Amino acid sequence: MEFKSDFQNIKALFFDVGKTLLRPHPSVEEVCSEVLAGYGYNISSDELIPALMKADKAYEEQYWKDDRFWLKEVDAAKFWAGLYKLMLKEVGIDGEAKTIAENLYNTFGKASRWRPFDDVVPAFEIMVAKGYRLGLISNWDSRLSSLMVETGLSKYLDFVISSASVGFLKPQPRIFELALERAGVEAAQALHVGDHYYADVMGARSVDILPVLIDRQRQTKTADCLLINDLLELVEYL
Repeated sequence: MEFKSDFQNIKALFFDVGKTLLRPHPSVEEVCSEVLAGYGYNISSDELIPALMKADKAYEEQYWKDDRFWLKEVDAAKFWAGLYKLMLKEVGIDGEAKTIAENLYNTFGKASRWRPFDDVVPAFEIMVAKGYRLGLISNWDSRLSSLMVETGLSKYLDFVISSASVGFLKPQPRIFELALERAGVEAAQALHVGDHYYADVMGARSVDILPVLIDRQRQTKTADCLLINDLLELVEYL
């Protein structure tokens, strides 16, 4: 509880989305398997896992090298379709790869393919009841706002900021400054919760917002900021 004193002046809570608030439903590999079945490819979710891991690695490599694909809708769509094509190539699908990849991108834009983690709604209800302002800062396409409405989370939120909608991305300071402006608070009165150290922790710190790293898979042992495994842990500090 050594971080307790850091939370005394907090009035606004900002959140990342993927791996922080939402998870693919029922899972990335199961969604991909279902879409592929619609094209006549019977590839199990287990068979897709190694291919998806390769796509994840390619995402991280590109994100560290040049993350500007998150700035524009068309670039984000092209980038994700490319990752899905890489995954399809790994499982031996080539001929219809472009069409299937675009279908997968569109599929993951549907609220039916996402679910809030079990702790999110209970934590949000407590946070709102305590009077905190809640907002999202996410490297996401412009479908994020409607996704929040359809998943039922929008009623807890004061604002939603997606990179493709505002033309800034994490960890750029400006996207965090926009959140402060919309929340109507100073940096010392806000904290940001996210799963990605580069985008979330470093980004928040660039404007002196208190960072909180969430690791739902419990893979991180130590961090130079508050480390939590779910949002109900964060509630204990508020």
